[in-house]
Order: sequence, then C-alpha cells, then structure tokens
Amino acid sequence: MKILFIGDVVGSPGRDMVKEYLPKLKEKYRPTITILNGENAAAGKGITEEIYRNFLEWGAQAITMGNHTWDKKEIFDFIDDAKYLIRPANFPENNPGKGLVFLTVNNIEVAVINLQGRTFLPAIDDPFQKIDELINEASKRTNIIFVDFHAEATSEKQAFGWYVDGRVSAVVGTHTHTQTADERILPEGTAYITDVGMTGPYEGILGVEREAVLKRFLTSLPVRFEITKKGKNQLNAVLVSVDTKSGKSTKIERIMINDDHPFFS
Repeated sequence: MKILFIGDVVGSPGRDMVKEYLPKLKEKYRPTITILNGENAAAGKGITEEIYRNFLEWGAQAITMGNHTWDKKEIFDFIDDAKYLIRPANFPENNPGKGLVFLTVNNIEVAVINLQGRTFLPAIDDPFQKIDELINEASKRTNIIFVDFHAEATSEKQAFGWYVDGRVSAVVGTHTHTQTADERILPEGTAYITDVGMTGPYEGILGVEREAVLKRFLTSLPVRFEITKKGKNQLNAVLVSVDTKSGKSTKIERIMINDDHPFFS
C-alpha cells in the first residue's frame, strides 16, 4: 500500500498546485490513498466547506488540520458532517469534529489520526496520552495507522516518533512549512519525517509576503500577514509504502516540486 501525503496547503496558490499536480502525482506514483493537510487552505488560516469539497473532488481521501482549525467560523456549520475532515484529536473533548477517521480501500482499512503538539502552541490535551487511546481504538480494526503530528518543535516531533515506533505505520510532521531531510524508517517499522513542508508560495516566507515578515523582524511592530500570490509556487509531499500484513512501513520518499526541482512524469 502506498500513502501519499501532501504538506500544508497554503491559500489559493497551494490549492492551485494541488489541482494541477495531484492528478500527475497519482499517475506517476499510483498511491492507494491520498491525504493532505488543509488547515491553511483558506487564505492561510482555516478551511471552508467549498475548499474541503474541492480537495475531495481533486482526489484526496482525507484532509487533516491543525492549530488554525477554527479560524473560519463556517467550519462549525459543516465539520460534524464532513466525514473525511480530521482535526487534532487532542483538542478538548467537547470540541466538534473528530480526530480519527477510517478509510477503506480494496477491503483494507486505514486509520488516519491528527494530533497537535503543545510546545510553542496552545496548551491543549497531551498528545502522547491521546495517541495511546487512539492506537488502542484503531488497532481493534486495522494495523495500518497513519498520523499527522502538527507541531512546532523539532524535539517534540522526534520524541513523538520514537514514542509510537512500531505501534503506528507512519508519523509525518506538519506546521513549520519547511521540508526536512530526515525521512527514515525507525527501527520498529514506523515511517517518520519531522516536517513534510508546505504547498503554496515558493518565494514568500512560509507562504507569507516577504515584506511584511521582514518589517516585523526589523521593527518589532505589529503587521498584517498576507499570503503572497506573486512569484513561483511549490508542492511538498511524502510517499509512504506500507506492508498491509504487518502494518509496518518499508519506504518513505520525499517529493518536492518547484522551479529548482521540476516535476517529471
């Protein structure tokens, strides 16, 4: 089984890249399941129902989220009906939505989990304790468990990967918008990468207009961050190969598409 995961989709430039390249990626890599992180998909903060539905139409089977989950108020109107939208499972228990979704492909179930870190992010429930609960729940139905760990600190992501090694098929980090070069299979069979990277503007700073970010650093004054819509774009992803009998991963491959790394079918 091959699982394609596309890193944080940022604004309309990111959506354009998904629409253009997802069919090409599917043709080249033949993934069994495609998942993407959509928490920045609506102007950089949150997601709308229209965008959620577009992602499904363009070929994604599940959309994970993160700390910007609630930034678009309309999400409260549709999240409980959005079967394939997954918000961090360690949000407080009374939050709407769900943090675990089961996908079925060729009579094989795959559990997709979204969790959020706590270092340099809001102090929500403990993701380490929560993953224990979710692994117990998911393992009753499948041994293929895929986790999007949306976190800021490299140390927290690495600690989480080691904590679940051998108990989940893959842990992919999101949130920091910069693809790391540390993809590997951990000793007990869990595929791991600290951050998949982002899909969207290539010439901004983490997808935001450079001028605003530079002004913030140079002056320490408050500025309004806008998604840059000029210049080149990029798509970052990973492809994880999983043995369906054991639930262990056998390979993880980084994918980077931009002007310096063009896509070849």
